[in-house]
Amino acid sequence: SLAGDVARNPRLWTEPAGPAASVYTGVLYDAAGMAAWDDATMLRAHERIRIISALWGAVSPADLIPAYRISMTTTLGRIGPLGTLWRRHLDGPLTAAADGTIVVDCRSSSYAAVWTPRDSPWVAVKVLRDVDGKRSAVSHMAKHTRELLTAHLLSFDTAPESPQDVADAAASLIGASLVDVALEMRIKGPDTLTVVVAG
Repeated sequence: SLAGDVARNPRLWTEPAGPAASVYTGVLYDAAGMAAWDDATMLRAHERIRIISALWGAVSPADLIPAYRISMTTTLGRIGPLGTLWRRHLDGPLTAAADGTIVVDCRSSSYAAVWTPRDSPWVAVKVLRDVDGKRSAVSHMAKHTRELLTAHLLSFDTAPESPQDVADAAASLIGASLVDVALEMRIKGPDTLTVVVAG
């Protein structure tokens, strides 16, 4: 429960820890089936995925963490806003981790604000819902769809190397989870992969 997770916060250093893939719950993580990943999938996830955390900064699904509850929009006493804190500390490590790879960005806005990819190809995933031919943005369903895409990309032995690779992989979900996929290449900022789900 939310209250139970918050109550654990003061006891973080003595609470039991587990793989982040099992500790994190909710529609975002459940859609990817993270808790049921086998060893081979977990190894790929450890190499390819970073989860932005308001408490830990950035973790892989295999990292051991205790359960906690705190959001990136939180302000903590002398520390100040957590988003500002992590912007100062994550740029170097995440930029190094992304070197030579493509960044597929599934973060919500408050978490996306703590790090901007600079030297790597970068694709932001946008989710729209189609209802009788009319398309609109969604929130709850967007999290679910982004994680379905994450799990699908992770199912391949090799990671995508270009925005088109990501779009092609997403297109293979049309008819199962998606109704349309479009890739918009941009000169500045991230390329945008728009995935459309049925309403």
